[in-house]
Amino acid sequence: MKLRNIILFFLMSCTLTFAQKDSKGDFYFFEYAYKDAIREYTKELTKRRLSNQQYLNLADAYLKTEDYKNAALIYKDVYAKDSTLNNSYINKLLLTVRKTDNDESLNYFLSKSSAFLSKELHENSDFNFELLEKNQTRSLDFFVFNCYLNSEQADFSPSFYKDELLFTSGRQNEKRGIYEPSGESYLDIYSGKIQADGDVTIPRVFSKIPNSNFHKATPYYAETLDDIIYMLSNADRNELIFDKNGKNTLAIGLVNDKGRFQYLLRDLSTSFYYPFYETKTGKLFFAANFESGYGGTDIYYVNTNNGQIMSAPVNLGPRINSPGNEIAPFIFDGSLYFSSDIFYGLGGMDIYTSNMEQDDVFSIPVNLGRGINSTNDDFGFIIKNNESGGFLGYFSSNREGGKGNDDIYGFKVAEKPGLRTLAIRGVVVNPATGKSIENVAVSLLDKEKEVLKEVVSDKEGKYQFEIPFRKEYGIKASKKGYGIFSASFVVENEEDSKNYKLGINLPFIHDVVEQKENKTVIKTRKFYFEIGTSIISDAIALELDKVVQVVKNFPKIKLKIETHTNSRGSSANNLIISRNRSESIKKYLLQKGVAPENIEQTVGYGESQLINQCKDGVYCLEFLHNQNVRSLISILNYDELQ
Repeated sequence: MKLRNIILFFLMSCTLTFAQKDSKGDFYFFEYAYKDAIREYTKELTKRRLSNQQYLNLADAYLKTEDYKNAALIYKDVYAKDSTLNNSYINKLLLTVRKTDNDESLNYFLSKSSAFLSKELHENSDFNFELLEKNQTRSLDFFVFNCYLNSEQADFSPSFYKDELLFTSGRQNEKRGIYEPSGESYLDIYSGKIQADGDVTIPRVFSKIPNSNFHKATPYYAETLDDIIYMLSNADRNELIFDKNGKNTLAIGLVNDKGRFQYLLRDLSTSFYYPFYETKTGKLFFAANFESGYGGTDIYYVNTNNGQIMSAPVNLGPRINSPGNEIAPFIFDGSLYFSSDIFYGLGGMDIYTSNMEQDDVFSIPVNLGRGINSTNDDFGFIIKNNESGGFLGYFSSNREGGKGNDDIYGFKVAEKPGLRTLAIRGVVVNPATGKSIENVAVSLLDKEKEVLKEVVSDKEGKYQFEIPFRKEYGIKASKKGYGIFSASFVVENEEDSKNYKLGINLPFIHDVVEQKENKTVIKTRKFYFEIGTSIISDAIALELDKVVQVVKNFPKIKLKIETHTNSRGSSANNLIISRNRSESIKKYLLQKGVAPENIEQTVGYGESQLINQCKDGVYCLEFLHNQNVRSLISILNYDELQ
């Protein structure tokens, strides 16, 4: 029996209460006899209408038997009548549409469902579709082999234990009863010794876990605690325990090196799967089907103190969890590996990896590609450094060519699996106020200035990108009424590529201008030329550099440079001086990189536009004469820039 079916049995077991007593379709469906369920539901359709849930059950049965066309027809029909389907069914709809229709049809349903799907899911799907369709997944030379330990029954959930491999199996065992839905023995935990070539010897029942008549599965050995954490049926000695709806669930327990057992996670209405203990943080990761999750099973963690639970479960969030089922978390060298049956994968369950960052931030999960994943279910991925070099790992799959329902496969690979990506994030702020700016268009460019990806800053001014890794990048940001930010950068260090931070300063046009003489001018301190000259001094250059920066931030700006003198000296000479000063300002700006098309007019007015009464023949104090000496750099297209 497939692991996914085992999980789904516990997810749906409470639904048995509501199945129609006279429906053979229901009976076969909940017994996982999907072909029989299809036959009986089809017969029932000729006599009466199926309930909405039974109709979805029929679609699920088609999906389980890989009849994607008929499954898609039903999911579409139900969705047309009820667009508020829960997210797990929306995932199945998208999965079957992808299998049977064209990209246009898939995009239609993605768009129609966008209100129910997170922005992270859209980003994840776009990213992985691009990688898989363009075959950009990291091409590693995996040596994959079917392990000797496999039986004709389900063998899955490999886990390292000292020099052995622990795993779960439904193989026949005379000492254990038969689990009716699967027709196999209740799941038990086995061990075998890992050989020098990576294969595993003939397994035996793992004796360090207390006996039980029911399920024991998905073990994890927490080396620093010297404890084994595993999944087991909720039971009191030899009796299963049920909740008020008649539902029996799976718990997570721990057994220490002295054989002492305790429950860690237990809820009679919720099942827990696939424990993983992270030594570095003391977090216990697991999969569960809480009603508040994003879909089917989600991945969570709890904080622990040496294995003792110290917090409520924390969902890893929509970057990792989806409307599908996520299971089997495993952390290695700063990367989270897990499995998901989300619609943008290669098959049923696929294995993904995501870089782990601070504060529960994860990069976009990347499909490991065809080197590991198949068109069937692939899950339960583990990996470690190989003593002979490279990496050694194991995973489970029900792909063609195996020995049983689920088999355990080993693999060797020279490099750590997973695509190297650039995760870049930052905040867009107004440098004048320090406040963040929302709805800013931010573009990431390659070294040829081609756009790689575009995003919009959120309400907190935050933006982020994730793309396949390159060394050289450019970035641009803009918003109406604000400047344009542009920069280039190089990422050398692999650690930097996991969490590259780049803040963006975007000036607001209102902060760099002021009103003078009924004109909108660039804000500068008043500056003076030496009497009778047009030489740009250091003090003047300091102010003109502000103009250069404004033009850089607002490259479509159109300027008029105008200079005025006082009435001292001859009017003809003052006119010449003012014109020379305006030309000197223009020359300086051009030398500093301002484009000629940004400067539309250069004018010297001499003493023709005095702003006070200090004209020829009128006595004035020095400061009044100085009021008339001025240079203004006005904006001719201010309305267009707002």
